[in-house]
Amino acid sequence: MPEHPPDESAGDLADQLLRLTRRLHHAHRRHFSPLGVTPAQARMLRTVAHSPRPPRMADLAELLGVVPRQVTSLVDALEERGLVRRAQDPANRRVTRIQLTDDGGTALTRLRQARRTSAEELLAPLSPAQRTALSRLLTRLEPEDAPEPEAPAQGPQEPKEPKDPADGREPAAHGNPRKPGEPGARREPEAPREPGTAPRDRPAPGFSRSN
Repeated sequence: MPEHPPDESAGDLADQLLRLTRRLHHAHRRHFSPLGVTPAQARMLRTVAHSPRPPRMADLAELLGVVPRQVTSLVDALEERGLVRRAQDPANRRVTRIQLTDDGGTALTRLRQARRTSAEELLAPLSPAQRTALSRLLTRLEPEDAPEPEAPAQGPQEPKEPKDPADGREPAAHGNPRKPGEPGARREPEAPREPGTAPRDRPAPGFSRSN
């Protein structure tokens, strides 16, 4: 339940925040343009750089809140410029991770400066005390359970490699092998017998074991 009943001022304030967000976005685009990077690509670089380990494409999609197709387009554009690269995971060669290159690190440093310049343009009318007060108020609007962008969520486990037949065990798809004599174990085929002889373990006609 809200602490105060909604009024018209809440809608006006939301409109103000939206206009300020658009102004900041346009300022970012203007300052990022000379660097050849869009705001979305800059955010991708920051996410890769802040990850404890090179993230997977699925990690980036979750952190950025976009569909995998958009992540692929962003990575393709950054890789074409040499700012990131795709690399195989040493622990699982089927997994691809995104790494920041040296050129990407240099570009990220310049982008951070451009972000500060953009923010300074927007916040120039405010004194240091007013900026502190604004930061405190905006922090109260952030959800308490918001995930930290620097910590990628743990993705699903990768499928394990199939067992090597050389280790003496059959794959599960071919059934669970049993030792001879156990219930359900397969019987070994009997050796061929000569004509006129009785099957193994079965007495011949007219012959009794008691004889």
